Amino acid sequence: MIPDLVVFDCDGVLVDTEGPTSIIIANSFTKYGVPMTAHEVDILFVGGTMEGVEAEGRKRGAAFPVDWQDEIYSEFFARFDEGIDVFDGVFTLLDALDARGIPHFIASNGPMKKMRSSLTPSGLWDRFGDRILSRENYAPKPDPAMIRHAIGRIGAAADKTFMIDDSVTGCRAGLNAGVHTIGFATEGQDAKLAEIGATVANSMADVQRIILD
Repeated sequence: MIPDLVVFDCDGVLVDTEGPTSIIIANSFTKYGVPMTAHEVDILFVGGTMEGVEAEGRKRGAAFPVDWQDEIYSEFFARFDEGIDVFDGVFTLLDALDARGIPHFIASNGPMKKMRSSLTPSGLWDRFGDRILSRENYAPKPDPAMIRHAIGRIGAAADKTFMIDDSVTGCRAGLNAGVHTIGFATEGQDAKLAEIGATVANSMADVQRIILD
C-alpha cells in the first residue's frame, strides 16, 4: 500500500528534545520545592502540554512564579540553541516520501515557537512549512483534531494514513482518528505503546519499512 499521508509528532520523533527538556523541567520542579527526576518527568508528562505540567506542579505544591511558562520556555530555547539532534533516518524517510509524492505533516502538542526553535537548525522547519500543526490552533492530542485536519486538507483516506508518535497520548490521537498508528519507542516505552494498540518501531528505519515496504 502506498500511503496517502504520513503525520509525525515533533519532539521525540523527529528531534531528540525529550531528554533535554525533561532535565530542565525536573530541575525547575526541584528549584520550586517539588524534587523530581528527569525519569519521573518522562513518566508523568511526555506527550502532554506545558499547561498540564504547570497545573500538576502547582497541585503538588510547587511555588512557581506567575510567569513560570515564560521562564521554562526561555530555558528550553537556550538549550535548543546549543543544538538538538535529529533522529537517525529521519531525512532518509522524508526523502523517500518526497520521491513517492506522499504528503507529510507534523502534529504536535507543543507551541509553534518551540517547534521553530527545535526544527530550524536542521532545516526541518522550512522543509515542512505550512504543514506544521500545533495545539495552539487545534485541540491537543489525544484528541484527533490535528490528524483529521491533515486528512481533510489533502483528501486522504484514514485507512491509508500513518501517524508516528512516541507517547501514549499521541498514539491515542492516531487511534482515535482511525489511522495506522506507529509507536516510536526509543526510551523503553515499547510495552506501553503496544498495550494501547500501536505498532511499535524502535528506529526510523523500522518506521520506513512499516510505511513503505
